[in-house]
Amino acid sequence: MTPDWFSLAPPLFSIVLALVFRNVIVALFAGVWLGAWGISGLSWTGFWHGLLAVADVHVRGALADEDHAAILIFSFLIAGMVGIIRRNGGLDSAVRRVVRRVHSRRGGQVATVSLGLAVFFDDYASLLVAGNAMKPVARRLRISAAKLAYLIDSTAAPIACLAFATTWIGFEVGLIGDATRGLTGLDTGPYGVFLRTLPYSFYPIIALGLVVAIAASGRDFGPMYAAETRARANATDVTDAAVADSTDSEGRQPGSTDAGAWHAVIPILVLVVALLTGLYVTGRAATGAAAGFGEAIGAGDSFRSLLWASLLSVLAAGILTLARRLLSLEEIVEAWADGLRSLLFGLTTLVLAWALAGITETLGTAAYLTSLLGSGFPDWLLPPLIFVIAALTGFATGSAWGTMAILMPVAIPTVWAQVAVGGSLPATAAPIFYGAVAAVLGGGVFGDHCSPISDTTVLSSAVSGCPHVEHVRTQLPYALVAGGAALLVSAMTSVTGLDPWLAIGLGLAAVTVVVSRLGRDPARAV
Repeated sequence: MTPDWFSLAPPLFSIVLALVFRNVIVALFAGVWLGAWGISGLSWTGFWHGLLAVADVHVRGALADEDHAAILIFSFLIAGMVGIIRRNGGLDSAVRRVVRRVHSRRGGQVATVSLGLAVFFDDYASLLVAGNAMKPVARRLRISAAKLAYLIDSTAAPIACLAFATTWIGFEVGLIGDATRGLTGLDTGPYGVFLRTLPYSFYPIIALGLVVAIAASGRDFGPMYAAETRARANATDVTDAAVADSTDSEGRQPGSTDAGAWHAVIPILVLVVALLTGLYVTGRAATGAAAGFGEAIGAGDSFRSLLWASLLSVLAAGILTLARRLLSLEEIVEAWADGLRSLLFGLTTLVLAWALAGITETLGTAAYLTSLLGSGFPDWLLPPLIFVIAALTGFATGSAWGTMAILMPVAIPTVWAQVAVGGSLPATAAPIFYGAVAAVLGGGVFGDHCSPISDTTVLSSAVSGCPHVEHVRTQLPYALVAGGAALLVSAMTSVTGLDPWLAIGLGLAAVTVVVSRLGRDPARAV
């Protein structure tokens, strides 16, 4: 018989290993193995049976689940669509239209942020497109490499985790669906839960607000101000090596064709419209013809809608490409496959996270953790506490996805058990529950922005031509300002029941004041 305390061992072991090895896949695999050992019996024989059960029982069980399969297929399809519109040149064409209109330092910074926001459907695509397109412009306008790295890094993940049709959504909805599956009384589907967490996604929204304030005002503070001052004095802060990158003189990617921007815009519009239509149609069928748009969207079948939308977007991208003879059928399939490769690591993480979630459910981790917290534990402390834990985990692992994978399966059922009354969620407890779910995501992204080992931090440094340590050093004060504001308004919302949109307004006002008071225009120092 496995002792009750052992139910905490697999997720805690995963967190510790993630801190030590800086590798989420290794940490999750070890956590699943430890949990499988406990289920098989804490014996020498059970140790080896548990190892074999990792693949034979737990990973296979995670893949056999219909909802999990839907998330994997959706992720493959949307990543493939991104690969096609990059290869056919549609994405590059859309980018060049923006770049040609930039003539000032502020305009260059705002254009960089705008490009990052426009490529909302994937964080890697966002920073790669915006970074490569704006590097020559940044050098011409004497915008430092450190500033370019900050703009693309702090735009990519926040917008990808907020927009409702991105490569992140499959991951997020999959984790939420797995964690909420056993919650009696929760009548909202996983996509509906995701939508209801958006008003409580304080860090991603405030971080985007801070990026916009920095770019639009032309002001900087801390190490970034020194970097911008150097760049204004001479254009050596954005190096020649940074400009002689993978783009040509007009910003084209190698191997891409010269398509019109609509080759990228149309598939993305198909994705968004089809997703909303699918959610509305399936939600209205479930709730009745009298349901409003918002109610129907929240009750819609997210898995079916995501599959329909992603399939139609891939077909739209492929048909448009073939119709213009931009790529052959074989090249389209190759471009689609190239898009899939970018998600291999993330989807491997997701499958292992599903397996660990199954382990914690079998061992009763959430029930045991709730019993330890006790009924006297203050509910209002849950969202800010989870935000801090997620931030530390994201900083240590360098992965927002890994943070969600480790914490979602435990945090969601634990908070539900704490705040639900009679198997349902009281209106007064909704901010606590949805705020806690959003805190896992927001804290993970915050920790990722601060972490020197984050994949997006490393990639942003490389794309912008900025020394990695310089990027981490200059971005950290900005991330801390946004993170501090997010933590503050999260606590205010939990304690006072403050409307989350008003809380976001206060957070945005706070970071704007910081920029106006601490920030200085580098142009005046030259």
